[in-house]
Amino acid sequence: MSSCMAIGMHSESEIHVPPGGPPQGIAPSREIYALMGEENIFRMCRDFYDRIGTSSIRHMFPEDLPEASKKIAAFLVGLFGGPPLFSERYGPPMMRARHLRFAIDETARREWLRCFHEVLADAPTLYAFPGQHLPGFLRFLDEFSAWMVNRKSCDRIP
Repeated sequence: MSSCMAIGMHSESEIHVPPGGPPQGIAPSREIYALMGEENIFRMCRDFYDRIGTSSIRHMFPEDLPEASKKIAAFLVGLFGGPPLFSERYGPPMMRARHLRFAIDETARREWLRCFHEVLADAPTLYAFPGQHLPGFLRFLDEFSAWMVNRKSCDRIP
């Protein structure tokens, strides 16, 4: 099987570093936490992981998706201006390093983004996500997910 067909774990010798480097854009507004609240952030992340559960990248995630969703929620709470739950519970974020054990290519990235975009489509209504901050968060997700790509993709990106 070619390396382009295999998805999952990979050796360190195959690690790809995106040419753009770490995200350089502006982080999401730190007002989001105050406007949404912690409970809504956790609900939004549970719903995101529900979509991950039926996606083509399901195999990259732990068996217990509701429990796993708490990690991204803790990360977003801090990113959105709340307490640093992720660091308190799991240590320094170091997100790229945490994800290097998975072969993440552009196809996997797009699938992850698709799942997040589905959840965010109704986020202002369902989770009180402040609509004025949604474009900034979408930009962040795009840049952040590009930095998580650690393997060259075989498909052509339009």
